[in-house]
Amino acid sequence: MAENTERARLLVEELTKLLVDSPGQVSVTPVDEDGETVLELRVAPEDVGKIIGRQGRTARSLRTIVHAATMNLPDRYSLEIIE
Repeated sequence: MAENTERARLLVEELTKLLVDSPGQVSVTPVDEDGETVLELRVAPEDVGKIIGRQGRTARSLRTIVHAATMNLPDRYSLEIIE
C-alpha cells in the first residue's frame, strides 16, 4: 500500500473512532477504482447514523477533510460509507 494511501486511511480511521460509540469496529479499506482510491468506511450498525449525521453533514465534513488533506497528492481519494 502506498504511503499516501496509508496516511489517508489512518486519517479517516482516527477521525471516525472519535465520533462513534464502538471504535473497535471501525474499518477503512482502500480500493482502487478507475484511477481513484476509494476509502471504504465500515462502522458498527448502531454508529452509521452518527457518521452520516443530520442531512449528511458529518459525512460531508469527513469527505471535505479527506479532500483537503489529499488535494496536493498525485492520487485522487474519495470516501464511501458502507452500511
